[in-house]
Amino acid sequence: MRHVLSAVVQNVPGVLAHVSGMLASRGYNIDSLAVGETEDPNLSRMTFVVVGDDRILDQVRKQLEKIVTVVHVDDISSRDHVERDLMLLKVDAPPGNKRTEIRELVEIFRARIVDVGPEELMIEISGRESKIEAFIQRMRPYGILELVRTGRIAMVRGKNHQPHTEEEAEEQNQLQNTGSR
Repeated sequence: MRHVLSAVVQNVPGVLAHVSGMLASRGYNIDSLAVGETEDPNLSRMTFVVVGDDRILDQVRKQLEKIVTVVHVDDISSRDHVERDLMLLKVDAPPGNKRTEIRELVEIFRARIVDVGPEELMIEISGRESKIEAFIQRMRPYGILELVRTGRIAMVRGKNHQPHTEEEAEEQNQLQNTGSR
């Protein structure tokens, strides 16, 4: 089973190395990883995609939560969410019919041409993994020259206040425990 985890971490040097090293040392494979600053410049969000059963997911979460610089870990895949990948693709496209066909596919997939060379086009596309994969398959016959993808990013739909500090997380847990009694 595929799990999308979101970890809010302190935005300090070495956090990415520490987190990815911890996961690797315990034999967990990361299928996708994206990291970026949040609305608070002191925090970053790491979005991981890991494959495994619920036991593996539980272990990954527990290991992440032990790291001092990790503020909060959330299993996004268990909630209603939006996820996206971003890809840049350079494709062989000499002027003429081939280039016209590629431009039509770019339009159909709601991608955009971001650079035009004498014999190639660079295309940007974002969307669900299945859309990105379908676009790659459509571009293969034209000759993919180069391809680069981001890791997956994801966000839970609706109002979703994530705790930004350990105090907020503890307060949120206390409120949830009080409400469930």
